[in-house]
Amino acid sequence: MFYTVKLKDHIRIPPTLLGEDVKKAVFKQLREKYEGYISKSLGSVIEVGDIEGIGTGVIVPGDGAPYYPTTFTLFTFQPEMQEVVLGKIKDMADFGAFINLGPMDGMIHISQTMDDFVSFAKEKVLTGRDSKRVLKIGDDCRARIIAASFKDISNPKIGITMRQAGLGKIEWIKEDAEKKSGKAEPEEKPAKKETKKKK
Repeated sequence: MFYTVKLKDHIRIPPTLLGEDVKKAVFKQLREKYEGYISKSLGSVIEVGDIEGIGTGVIVPGDGAPYYPTTFTLFTFQPEMQEVVLGKIKDMADFGAFINLGPMDGMIHISQTMDDFVSFAKEKVLTGRDSKRVLKIGDDCRARIIAASFKDISNPKIGITMRQAGLGKIEWIKEDAEKKSGKAEPEEKPAKKETKKKK
């Protein structure tokens, strides 16, 4: 899920930026500190939004740089359990597929790619034995987040499934919808009563 988060922090302005406009210098330091930052509480920081307020700078003895109390917004991506996401298949391995969700990548175990027995080919393609469905790099998919771990902050692990109804490769979802609408029995029209004319 994408969020706008409001934060307050003391931003250090190095002496090399003291000649610049304070707001520009603070914004530059905010971007350097926060963009690309990943944490369990924030998720992945995409970019710094607006600066809502900058207080009076304070110089810390022995540092030589002022610190400005700053209120600002961040745009973040926080993966949430059971959230349905759209993504593109980025890479394949014999154990599953990697899907790009935008700010982060997720992993779909081979058993979670489709409701079928799946085999992996050297051409980096996953194929369903009975359905003959094929999943390859570049395919657009709809999936659900079923696990999220931030144990290694530099490389969070996002577990994904595509085995539930309404999930999978976008083409499969369309095919399933067409089959479902095509299976509907046509309404039977009531038989016309034959009336005999009296002579």
